[in-house]
Amino acid sequence: MIDIKLLRDDPEGLKKAIARKKFTVEWDAILRLDEERRSAINKAETKRAEQKAASKEVGQFKDKKSPEFQSLLASMKVLADEVKELEAAAADIETQWKGLFLSIPNMPDASVPEGRTEEDNVVAATWGEPAEVSAHAVPHWDIPWFSQAIDFERGVKATGAGFPFYVGDMARLVRSLISFFLEEARLNGYEEVLPPLMVNAASATATGQLPDKEGQMYHMPVEDFYMIPTAEVPVTNFFREETFDEAELPVYRCGYTPCFRREAGSWGKHVRGLNRLHQFDKVELVKWVHPDKSFEELELLRGNAEVILQKLGLPYRVLLMCAGDIGFPHAKQYDLEVWAGGQQRWLEVSSCSNFTDFQARRAGIRFRPKGGGKAEIVHTLNGSGLAVPRVLAALLENNLQQDGTVKVPECLHRWCGFETLAPKAK
Repeated sequence: MIDIKLLRDDPEGLKKAIARKKFTVEWDAILRLDEERRSAINKAETKRAEQKAASKEVGQFKDKKSPEFQSLLASMKVLADEVKELEAAAADIETQWKGLFLSIPNMPDASVPEGRTEEDNVVAATWGEPAEVSAHAVPHWDIPWFSQAIDFERGVKATGAGFPFYVGDMARLVRSLISFFLEEARLNGYEEVLPPLMVNAASATATGQLPDKEGQMYHMPVEDFYMIPTAEVPVTNFFREETFDEAELPVYRCGYTPCFRREAGSWGKHVRGLNRLHQFDKVELVKWVHPDKSFEELELLRGNAEVILQKLGLPYRVLLMCAGDIGFPHAKQYDLEVWAGGQQRWLEVSSCSNFTDFQARRAGIRFRPKGGGKAEIVHTLNGSGLAVPRVLAALLENNLQQDGTVKVPECLHRWCGFETLAPKAK
């Protein structure tokens, strides 16, 4: 969440900053409820002080049978009822206010370009030559043996659309990508964790999935658990309500998980095959850093993801996302897109983002300064390192040979044990 001081000290400046994004905020209601909330809290605290003073007087009263004492007891009961009523009113306003306050997105950093749609994103870097991928490239779903290796029809039978089976060597290749991604993260200083696949509402709220992305997550109402849309959610919450020593920062963690997204309303050729799934595998990179270092750490995070794509030999571009196209909790965001030669289009495989203090403030993650003093809020960052399906789609398309086989990048050989992905013999 944002720092409440910004709301109270410079509401117009905050409104102007948030207006660069695509989100609607009920500013009048938030500001009104903030005033009502503070007033209600003050009234309840004042009445509690009266109650405390009266209670002290009762305790010091010597003649417990006197009319004065009985009158004091009666007034104590009235005070208790008033305190109870005022606290209930304050709690009700607090609930209303908090719901609206949590709907305020993070402010985009000043370095984020202006814009409203994806057409306004800026190409910050490129690597590789799209024209040099295989001359035999076709969309991966048109490879003749694709449906044998990645079985969507049986996935529909077992679960539903968007939940495919990976079969044989394709399953091994997917596992190899995951192992390769994790090893690259380890070499860059990330400690691996294997997190839960479900989180509670508090965790989803801390990272900003709630109240922004309810419709995209699978929800289990009995337990009030959510299937994770990304490992970012459980991994970031590893340190919820904890405080680092400044000397411990930065802290790097990585985690592999399946990810679950409803992606309601998705359709068309751009979501065919592996382009968009309801369940997919991803390695996530997460950082907790000193506020003075977070934008420097963002560039390092982006570099960690880029090196993986370079080792895989996949041409890619880096987009600096415009203010209108970055997410609810994001302050600055890069998207990495690989070139898929068969589809002749760019596919997003990673988002690398700085959330500044937005997530950590919600999650209560702080650090103690070296010189002492009040604990401060850390900054959090995360990035995909990487998401499997679209990387796999680009590998299949860009490395398709004339004989119908697919060359496997050398960096994966040690993990999968084969150099060529070939159709299964019938």
